[in-house]
Amino acid sequence: MNLPPDIPPEQSLIEYPSQFPIKVMGAHVEGFVDAIAHVARQFDPAFDASTIEQRPSKGGNYLGLTITVTATSREQLDELYRTLTTHPMVKVVL
Repeated sequence: MNLPPDIPPEQSLIEYPSQFPIKVMGAHVEGFVDAIAHVARQFDPAFDASTIEQRPSKGGNYLGLTITVTATSREQLDELYRTLTTHPMVKVVL
């Protein structure tokens, strides 16, 4: 969610704080879910890993996760997206 920096916070379509779902896809390997939960907790200390929704790909090689974090600011979400997209286990973040 990289909004242009010239959009003032009051024009954001997201009200803070709010529950914000993020889809993360990566290889279906041991430790992927735990790694994503660890990243989520860095940005939302109250994040509950038991709320992660998991969807394996048809072939079973990939795992789609939906994490729902408590978004407190655009900066927090931007940094969370940056951290997830640069994580070595992550292929796609939506």
